[in-house]
Amino acid sequence: MAKTKARPNVYAFIDSQNLNLGVKSQGWKLDFTKFHRLLKDKYQVKKAFLFIGFIPTNASLYTKLQEDGYVLVYKPVLLAKHKTKKAFVKGNVDAELVLHAMIQYRNYDQAVIVTGDGDFHCLVEYLQSQGKLKKIIVPNLKYSSLLRQYAKHIVNISQFKNKVQGQKKRGIPSG
Repeated sequence: MAKTKARPNVYAFIDSQNLNLGVKSQGWKLDFTKFHRLLKDKYQVKKAFLFIGFIPTNASLYTKLQEDGYVLVYKPVLLAKHKTKKAFVKGNVDAELVLHAMIQYRNYDQAVIVTGDGDFHCLVEYLQSQGKLKKIIVPNLKYSSLLRQYAKHIVNISQFKNKVQGQKKRGIPSG
């Protein structure tokens, strides 16, 4: 009797701000519940780490994301000012995502990276050199040219729009 090969253990590492802003820039909203299901069904993701800035007033969102199956990794946020003097929240998760991808390195066989940010080039390069890069899901129509050499691994989230788009219901967040 032939042994059946076990499915590879796949983890996803998601830059939530890049994902959210990238999808919004295309004029639609992501349903995080549907996105988690897509990661699980299409890429056999067993753990999806979502790197997100922590804002206390978003507690119900964080609870919902955890109920959907995400492992949340929080980054403290800063209140920053733009040239327009308008305040905005800044919570860059790049270092946390790379660090956790390496902390978890022995626990997964393949990784799905969700970002279009070139700051992750070193991580993508390393994972690819080790045979652990499964996919890069880019949420933007324009993504960093540093990732272009990994084109065979890149898929744009817009290909899955019909499966992961949020409903436009008044007052009810879709993610």
